[in-house]
Amino acid sequence: MRDYYEVLGVARGCDDAALKAAFRKMAMEHHPDRNGGCENASSRFKEVNEAYSVLSDAQKRAAYDRYGHAGVNGQQGGPGGFGGADAGDIFNDVFGDVFGEMFGGRRQSNNGPQRGQDLRYDLEITLEQAYAGAEVEIKVPAAITCEVCDGSGAKPGTSPTVCGTCGGAGRVRATQGFFAVERACPRCGGSGRLVLDPCATCHGHGQVRRERILSVRIPAGVDDGARIRLAGEGDAGARGGPRGDLYLFLSVIPHELFERDGLDLLCTVPVPMTVAALGGDIEAPCLLGGENCDGASRMTVKVPEGAQTGKTVRLKGKGMPSLRSRQRGDLVVELFVETPTHLSARQKELLQELAGLCSEKQNPKSANFVGKAKRFWEEVTGS
Repeated sequence: MRDYYEVLGVARGCDDAALKAAFRKMAMEHHPDRNGGCENASSRFKEVNEAYSVLSDAQKRAAYDRYGHAGVNGQQGGPGGFGGADAGDIFNDVFGDVFGEMFGGRRQSNNGPQRGQDLRYDLEITLEQAYAGAEVEIKVPAAITCEVCDGSGAKPGTSPTVCGTCGGAGRVRATQGFFAVERACPRCGGSGRLVLDPCATCHGHGQVRRERILSVRIPAGVDDGARIRLAGEGDAGARGGPRGDLYLFLSVIPHELFERDGLDLLCTVPVPMTVAALGGDIEAPCLLGGENCDGASRMTVKVPEGAQTGKTVRLKGKGMPSLRSRQRGDLVVELFVETPTHLSARQKELLQELAGLCSEKQNPKSANFVGKAKRFWEEVTGS
């Protein structure tokens, strides 16, 4: 069996940096995948890994320097000399830089500070609040650091202990052939610590869930489905890590008068038949805060003479404000001509008199329709 220092091509007194550099070079040179699966390369690669697994461990290296191979016999775990945690270190040292980005980067220990979870809150607002903006209060259940144990999870006066299974690393390794598989320590759950005497308030979690009251500013012009991010208002982080974020998802409650279309507001307003025929002014609603609106949230709309159902009147700049500019949409008023009901005898008499005085000139659409209908009937009946 060759001398391990000779296998790696380093002097006995070399430091860890020189040892690692030599191992990287030799492992890459003799890796089977780089040598077409050559049997000699595979054997050499095993030899290089075996040498490094011993010399990279301070205790094993001291035993090897004093007793040679006899000092480390039985400590190599499995074919080719892979042993416990060393095999995982070997794999990460050599292949982490080469393949790390391809497979999502190098592993990270989860026993240090961890960022808190992000939270979602669904908030319903009125169209008036979306129009003018608003300040609202919300109650959000969120995890906060336990004040009794200061987030340690341990009973006051005690401290968490280092997990004996993973040695505080939070992860354990299992080896198979050339590869090492790493997973969270099953005993401590990956934290690297054990709480033997848990805090009575948080039961060892280091966090408690409380309802927090937050004041949120809704900007003018937000639309249904908008999202607002509140940085640092999510769950508390573990082991001193930063808080997560809170995301508000807004939904605008349907309005009984208005319908939104982008920045425009649509509103259907009934118009008496007499006003539609003669023209005149009607009152239409508008959202409080709009220009030319009084305190009752109404404004005057001029109805043109002879207006028909479906006629629209566009009021410039009376719609929704833009969220990112000074632009403002329009208020589009759609007229609905209302036929009077419950007429008195005198009212009916006057309408009959009016009907007798009206001609095709006063009812052009009716005259046009009747002409088309006559031609249709003639084609069908042939008369």
